Amino acid sequence: MNFDVHILDIIKVIYSIFLGGLIGLERELAGKPAGLRTHMLVAGAATLLVILGDTIVARFDSSPYLDTIMADPIRIMEAIITGISFLGAGTIIFKSQKESIEGLTTAASILFGSGIGMAVALDQFGMASVLTVVVIIVLFGLGFVERKINGIKQRYIGKDE
Repeated sequence: MNFDVHILDIIKVIYSIFLGGLIGLERELAGKPAGLRTHMLVAGAATLLVILGDTIVARFDSSPYLDTIMADPIRIMEAIITGISFLGAGTIIFKSQKESIEGLTTAASILFGSGIGMAVALDQFGMASVLTVVVIIVLFGLGFVERKINGIKQRYIGKDE
């Protein structure tokens, strides 16, 4: 049994959880079904899975199985994205009465949160931090713009009838 504590890896996961929480806070304030905790866990899980993938590759790198094991880090990312896509799909709701779809932005923010987590796992702290701020600006700022546009559309559509 190995009880080594990899402090840097733990810090990476915690940092991802923090960044995911920043994105999730906006979704929480907007009253969306996937909010603070979901985004925190998605970002942290993505970081953890990439770190574990690196650990597995390192473990078998010097083993007698080296010739038979082919490591492809892109497959780890693909698996994370596939899993997150199922989670995101669960947030999307079609409302037939209004003929509208809700939850697409939340699904996209969950996917982006996993990307932030993968970036942190790959030591791209600056990129992850800046893009977290960009996502928050998009969610808050453009949400306001989107509501204004929808108000204008409603007034415009009402005049045609």
